[in-house]
Parts: sequence; structure tokens; C-alpha cells
Amino acid sequence: MKHWCVALRRQSLKGSILLSLCLSPFLFKGVVNVLLTTPLWVVNTRLKLQGAKFRNEDIVPTNYNGIIDAFHQIIRDEGILALWNGTFPSLLLVFNPAIQFMFYEGLKRQLLKKRMKLSSVDVFIIGAIAKAIATTVTYPLQTVQSILRFGHHRLNPENRTLGSLRNILYLLHQRVRRFGIMGLYKGLEAKLLQTALTAALMFLVYEKLTAATFTVMGLKSAHKR
Repeated sequence: MKHWCVALRRQSLKGSILLSLCLSPFLFKGVVNVLLTTPLWVVNTRLKLQGAKFRNEDIVPTNYNGIIDAFHQIIRDEGILALWNGTFPSLLLVFNPAIQFMFYEGLKRQLLKKRMKLSSVDVFIIGAIAKAIATTVTYPLQTVQSILRFGHHRLNPENRTLGSLRNILYLLHQRVRRFGIMGLYKGLEAKLLQTALTAALMFLVYEKLTAATFTVMGLKSAHKR
């Protein structure tokens, strides 16, 4: 029994080390991904919101005739850097998976202290909880990210640099003042449903693959001996 517990804890430690090694290049790839895809997200956000009626007087409506026209109008009227609106909060959101993995590993270690092995249900639940925490913590940034990507928002007249830290804080303050603290979490329920389920399934597959990998490695080591 003790031997099994030690083996499982070693496997958990190996999993933690594996996650740490994977996170560094993952964060780098996340930064590169943000820089390359933000222009597409900016255009995508504006096209989706085109024609929508806004109660917020600070938002100015847009009129684009497709993707190419959207790119053309944004560059012509706002400058090429406007295609990277919302980059700063997007870069901060790269840490969302790191928060998710940190809570996941912490919850997993706590459960392994009480039982020998985690069931698929355990993995699914703690995966969902970890992602729910990460999403809830970073959701206000996602809200600001969407506002900045839309672009047609009357910003702080003292500093009109889109995506700057000052304007992120300004937009957060304005949203809280207008809608209350819950205004930062509008649409969170739908986002949690989407991300928590996706992450829970991902962690379930991850644990199965990790266990299978260590089993194969153990068999190979035994065969060599």
C-alpha cells in the first residue's frame, strides 16, 4: 500500500515537473500567437458587433463591407497600430493557463494525500474547478480586451493610447462606476460553461496520456533490465 502511494506521488511530481517544462515554451508561443492573431481578432470583433444597438453612449457604431474593407478602414482611419488594439490585456491573459495548471496541480496533490489514486470523475471535477478559478480571475481583462478590440470607444482624454495600462484601468473604473462590480463579469456564466467543460475534458485526456506514457516507460525500463 505504502509503495503504491509513494509511486503515485512520484508520478504526480513528475507530472508537475512536466507541466513546468511545458509551460515556459507555451507562454512564449502564447505571446507570439497574440501578436500574430490580434489583428484578426480585432476585425472579427468589429464585424460581429456591426449593426448592434448600444445603450452605452461611449461606443460609436461601425460600418464595414467585409474583412478586407474592415482592414482598409481601420488602417486608413485609425492607423495600422489600431489592428493591435487590446494586445496588452491579451498578453496578460497568456497567464490564464498558468493559473489554471497551478490550481489543478494544487487540488490534485491535496486529493492524493487522502486517496491512492484519482478517478476520472475526480480529474474532471478538479480540472473544471481550476479553469473556473482562472477564468473568473482574468475575466475583467477579457471584458476590457473586447472593448479595446472594438476600438470605437471614447477613451480617457488624458491618454488615448489604446491598450495602455492607464486606459485599461480607466475602462475598468468606468465599467464599475456605470454597472457596478458585476459589470466586469457580464457574460461570465456562458464563458465558464464553455471553458470549464473544455478544460475538464483536456485534463482528463492529459492524465490518461500521462499515465499511459509512464506505464510504457516503466515497461521499457523493466524490459531493459
